[in-house]
Amino acid sequence: MFYTGITDDISRRYAEHQNGLNKSAFTYRRRPVQLAFQQEFNDVLQAIYFEKKIKKWSAQKKLALINGDYDLLQILAECRNATHHKYNPDLD
Repeated sequence: MFYTGITDDISRRYAEHQNGLNKSAFTYRRRPVQLAFQQEFNDVLQAIYFEKKIKKWSAQKKLALINGDYDLLQILAECRNATHHKYNPDLD
């Protein structure tokens, strides 16, 4: 299970999760927590966009990001449904 969030103070936020300061938080019953990935942004709107994007990802896709496996991440990111042009010759 992966938690995704944004903060302007990673040390403080990590300590809050680790110490269970918010009993209703996602991480409260999942302690101890471990920081697996972090990304810095110069623009808070970019950080929010990225957070919302990866919250929708599968655990497998998040794990590929954490592991830096960008080839697998690309494969997992490809659309594979029947209406996608790569898989439907009628759309070419």
